[in-house]
Amino acid sequence: MTRDEMLAYCLGKPGAWEDHPWEDDTVVKVGSRIFAFLGSPDAATVGVKCGPDRDVADEWLHRYPEDARPSAYIGRSGWNTLRLDGAIADDELREAVDASYDTIVAKLPKRERPTAS
Repeated sequence: MTRDEMLAYCLGKPGAWEDHPWEDDTVVKVGSRIFAFLGSPDAATVGVKCGPDRDVADEWLHRYPEDARPSAYIGRSGWNTLRLDGAIADDELREAVDASYDTIVAKLPKRERPTAS
């Protein structure tokens, strides 16, 4: 999966929008919260919430030791960075984004949650 394909997938989620809170870094938000970190234009990774804590998120590291790592700064909270061009299948990458999105939406105040169309 390419970075552009991942960005398009993320932006296809209800209420998703692209933001650039740091120079040259792309994130995708729903409401006011980030659910996917795509980083700089040359990055072939996505950072997603992979569980409520490090113990759950570590499953990705065990399954894909070369292609998954704890995200910088927020890894202890269950965020991992996953390689888009490695051994992780595209459908698993999409499932990881779906789970991250669902987790973040569930934590949003009701006024910020996307409405079903």
